[in-house]
Amino acid sequence: MKKTRLNSSHKKLGGKMIEFFDWEMPVEFSGIINEHLAVREKAGLFDVSHMGEILIRGRQALDFIQYLTPNDAARLTPKKAQYSALTTPQGTFIDDLLVYCLNPERYLLVVNASNSDKDFEWIFIHREGFDVEVENKSEDYTQLAIQGPRALEILQPLIEINLKEMSPFGSGWGKIEGEEVLVSRTGYTGEDGAEIYTLSSQPEKIWETILERGKNYGLLPVGLGARDTLRLEARLMLYGNDIDETTTVLEAGLGWLVKFEKGEFLGREALLQQKEEGIKRKIVGFEIIERGIARPHYPVFIENSEVSEVTSGTFSPSLEKSIGLTYLPIEYIEVGSEFEIGIRGKRAKARVVPTPFYKRGE
Repeated sequence: MKKTRLNSSHKKLGGKMIEFFDWEMPVEFSGIINEHLAVREKAGLFDVSHMGEILIRGRQALDFIQYLTPNDAARLTPKKAQYSALTTPQGTFIDDLLVYCLNPERYLLVVNASNSDKDFEWIFIHREGFDVEVENKSEDYTQLAIQGPRALEILQPLIEINLKEMSPFGSGWGKIEGEEVLVSRTGYTGEDGAEIYTLSSQPEKIWETILERGKNYGLLPVGLGARDTLRLEARLMLYGNDIDETTTVLEAGLGWLVKFEKGEFLGREALLQQKEEGIKRKIVGFEIIERGIARPHYPVFIENSEVSEVTSGTFSPSLEKSIGLTYLPIEYIEVGSEFEIGIRGKRAKARVVPTPFYKRGE
């Protein structure tokens, strides 16, 4: 299995290690619920170095990004990032990702761990006709995330960047413990916070310094288990569960990131046609209104007919109820619509509810 540069640090902290898409990663340190609530109430520190990083540089780097993704990368500046996707000609997902503009001829794409090699190959084979170079830098980067109401308060004394003045999806360069880092006001939890990228060969001192600084603020190291429950409460998509090469950007409720007016991109015609004709299904959030917890791949029934399956599902530590995501026929997506989920041979009633399930400050 692949190991992040912080692997030994996790084991020293007693992290419970698991295999995750060929990576040995901590699923928890002090318990999933404990870590989840720490992020919601105070702060948590994540090692997300398994994520992939792909560098695109060259005279036509922006043109190439515009062709690969549906969002408008022309809106980016060297201190901004944006959420976007790699789309197929059918308007479905190769992956979802973050796009960072490092300078007008240099862009960093941050992709999912399970897809980094596939994404790199996809990007590489589509570079024909563009004056660009594409490089897979996934093994070079360490990526950390500090999230929660006290995250910026903990991080600020360690770096010269004014984090409070940084807008959401803003980014900037600085140093932590003498090591150069790219910091952005982004995350995957529904909380405020920052993600930190470094090419340092000694990222342990950054990790340990943040943990030590955060001790008096209730900061905890957090594993993949709580990362998943946090992102689901915030209705943030997980590739391979909620989105994949069978789901279009519009069906996934992410039409806001499709900028048709920017011009040609992979999947534009398919998405435009689907928009004009109307989608037949769409992802919705639901809660179980009887006993039971929905898990991924559990069958979804409407009037005794199996119509879908749960894409993500868990017991929400913040809301103390079972929640999940699924795709439903368009005529059943209204809030309040009821359906059933098969749970261990029985069926439990579920109801469509507004999302995100959890919203910061409410």
